[in-house]
Amino acid sequence: MAGEIQRQLAMVMDLNKCLGCQTCTIACKRLWTRDEGMDYMWWNTVNTQPGRGTPRDWEQSGGGFREDGSARPGQLPSRGEFGDAWKFNHEEVFFGGQGAKAHLKVVGEQPDWGPNWDEDQGGGEYPNGYYFYLPRICNHCTNPACVAACPRKAIVKREEDAIVLVDEDRCRGYRFCMEACPYKKIYFNHITKVAQKCIFCFPRIEKQVVTACVRQCPGRIRFVGYRDDKDAPIYKLVEKWKAAIPLHPDFGTEPNVFYVPPLAPPRFDENGEIDESQPRIPDDYLIYLFGPVVLETLEILKAEMAKTRAGEKSELMDLLIGYRWTEMFPGFDRDPATIQWKGV
Repeated sequence: MAGEIQRQLAMVMDLNKCLGCQTCTIACKRLWTRDEGMDYMWWNTVNTQPGRGTPRDWEQSGGGFREDGSARPGQLPSRGEFGDAWKFNHEEVFFGGQGAKAHLKVVGEQPDWGPNWDEDQGGGEYPNGYYFYLPRICNHCTNPACVAACPRKAIVKREEDAIVLVDEDRCRGYRFCMEACPYKKIYFNHITKVAQKCIFCFPRIEKQVVTACVRQCPGRIRFVGYRDDKDAPIYKLVEKWKAAIPLHPDFGTEPNVFYVPPLAPPRFDENGEIDESQPRIPDDYLIYLFGPVVLETLEILKAEMAKTRAGEKSELMDLLIGYRWTEMFPGFDRDPATIQWKGV
């Protein structure tokens, strides 16, 4: 650690509102991962659940900590498991003079995997198929396995906001951090030979501008703020209402990205009638993702929704709806267009 942590910045994502549109993904890509060696990097990903994810089968790749605090061995994801950037016939389509006769297609080696390869496939069988979208960034964990694993002390949590950053001058590309991270949200730049990851848009945060993924999200699914700010949505969603919970708490890293879990419509029985006793998304699957507490969280959400249907007021529902967009990230609502950014 760099020093004593003063405050912890956090994010909440409401999975009931995510459209899977990838606007957040592209906003991050255009801003942060356009340099040499970063073509295959997607610091923000939005995968379909159930699915194999990005990198492929990351949930079975180890890392993190056991219940006794000891490190759990992890695997190093390969470039193929992340999915290399595909090459397309852009020159032919846009400058070849063939008009509508030329169509965009992959050239060279045909890919067999990539981010969102299994998008919208989901799980279940007709008529009870289901899926939902799961956006993921670095969790900027309270107990980050990547920090513990780096022998160079090249990964630190900033004192002022606890954002986890890689010091690329100290990094030697050992990739122990990639093995240790159970969420597999660290990439290796094969050109510069250093580890790189989500930086929680800290140059924007320092200017009171919210992260690019949040500001560009058309679904208003993301909240940002400090965990100790009792007047802000983050505290109310995580601590007061217990409506937002971490992904895979069993990994032992204490993530600071939280999720409002997905509600599901009821199943259909064998006669095509609605069966209110069983949700479309199996409880066991949600418990696998979020732990047993997810069932309590879903009951809280259902109870508050019932209140609004009865004409009663619900602070929780008002928070999740996000009537006033900038109130979802108080203190970080400055318009980036009003700032003269260095190097731009």
